[in-house]
Amino acid sequence: GGGAATFWIAAADERVQVAVPVSGMADLSSYVSNRVINGHCDCMFLYNTFQWPWTRIAALIAPRPMLFANSDADAIFPMDANQRVINRLERLYSLYGASDCVDSIVSIGGHAYRQDLRQAAYRFINTHLKNDPRIVTDSEVDIPTGPREKREYTIDPEKLRVFPTDADLPKDELNTTIDQHFVPMAKVEAPRVGTFETWKAALQAELRRVTFRTFPDRIPTAEALPPDGSQGLWLASEPGLRVRLASLERRTTDGQPARILLAVPNADANDLDLDWLDRVRQSGDCLYACSPRGVGPTRWTRKNPPNYVERSHVLLGRTVDTGRVRDIVATARYLQAKYKGAVPVYVCGRHGAGVLAAYAALWEPDIAGVIAVDPPASHMDDAAPQFLNVLRVCDIPDVFGMLAPRPLTIHGRVATWEKVAMIYAAAGAGDKLRFEIRDPLRTTPGQ
Repeated sequence: GGGAATFWIAAADERVQVAVPVSGMADLSSYVSNRVINGHCDCMFLYNTFQWPWTRIAALIAPRPMLFANSDADAIFPMDANQRVINRLERLYSLYGASDCVDSIVSIGGHAYRQDLRQAAYRFINTHLKNDPRIVTDSEVDIPTGPREKREYTIDPEKLRVFPTDADLPKDELNTTIDQHFVPMAKVEAPRVGTFETWKAALQAELRRVTFRTFPDRIPTAEALPPDGSQGLWLASEPGLRVRLASLERRTTDGQPARILLAVPNADANDLDLDWLDRVRQSGDCLYACSPRGVGPTRWTRKNPPNYVERSHVLLGRTVDTGRVRDIVATARYLQAKYKGAVPVYVCGRHGAGVLAAYAALWEPDIAGVIAVDPPASHMDDAAPQFLNVLRVCDIPDVFGMLAPRPLTIHGRVATWEKVAMIYAAAGAGDKLRFEIRDPLRTTPGQ
């Protein structure tokens, strides 16, 4: 095999006596900075929650024997990364006094599993498991022939299928839901009266440990950037990243507003698609829109595959939506400072953005309340924000519940959010939770 996942499995199992990563492995400098991740499928990578360098994962094999194999013209395992990895491994093995237990081979050619790679792997295994260092000279040759578009095989690939057609797959197969079996999804019980604070503290601590560990103790206030002639105000939410804050007021109002509504557009929505705000605004509200990273003017190119930006974040122990939560918090704190804390700031959003608003309030206690319009009911929903490991800890209703006793308004079916009502009741804040039911005669999505 190859990649960090293979190394991790081999390192974790003491029964593995020899590791032979034949397809090689690059490093984070290659995957992210040089965008080599664009050429890989997801099977090469794991959720890098704790921000481990890839070479450190491979080093967990030491001092057991390991052969590091690569090809000199492999575009998705470039030689500069290969040399960095093997140099580090050789240095590490020398500290164990086991320099003879790590070796590398570089084949000539592109990304393929050729005869010279196989023979080197077999010889390495024989040397360390059988004390037999003889050169492997069997007659095994590369079986497929011809160019990729007209490749010829000794055995028709369709004949190698266990099940002749997709229709023959067992009806009770687990492949399509295996992610729910490897690691159990959290089943969080609503707190009892008098236990809310303890219940919340435990969930929030675990979320910080495995999902939002890149956050500082408190997210700093965004800083205004010099104007560049474009519409709205640019803010720096963290070094090197900017978000846009735009006022949605068509005219200047006299006096202090009753509250600030900070609206968050969805990444796939038109930058001005905020008609849903008419359902949530009240007299005396002052409206702003925060376009976090990757939304509106900072939108990046998305393609499937490879979605370079989203995938690279996971390799660095975070997600794009983790960063968006940070952007929203930093912007809310900017508005709090602008109004000198005299006006409450509410964060609101529709669909997935409503969930982002809830997470922002979870990490920023000075956000006065949240309004979520038609939010998804679970992180299993494709419309929900993506956070590493979140379903190992809790789900969206639990996060909404943790906002108690602050005001929370949910536009959507009450039955979907019964657990939120139970949590707010346990916190003694049932009067702070409000449901707005959509008119059943209006069936247009988003209304």
